[in-house]
Amino acid sequence: MSDNEAKKLFKTIGENIKYYRKLYNLKKGKLTQAELAEKANVSTALIGNLESEHIEQGISVYTLWKISQILEIPVEKLFDTSDFKTRKID
Repeated sequence: MSDNEAKKLFKTIGENIKYYRKLYNLKKGKLTQAELAEKANVSTALIGNLESEHIEQGISVYTLWKISQILEIPVEKLFDTSDFKTRKID
């Protein structure tokens, strides 16, 4: 995987975590970065870095899976590259 591909992947994952956390907020109630971090047993800085457009942050598969479980979405949605405006909301 090239550096560019890795950057795109990390950006996609971060954007999706932010998108689905905000969607969770609308459907289930407020879930802050700190609360998501606590539930996933990771640092708030990790979640903040993932959601940031300016920081490239790697993440383990296990942590991605935990985040998907907390957000109540299939883990593959964190890799979705489709436009947010065209997504179906489950």
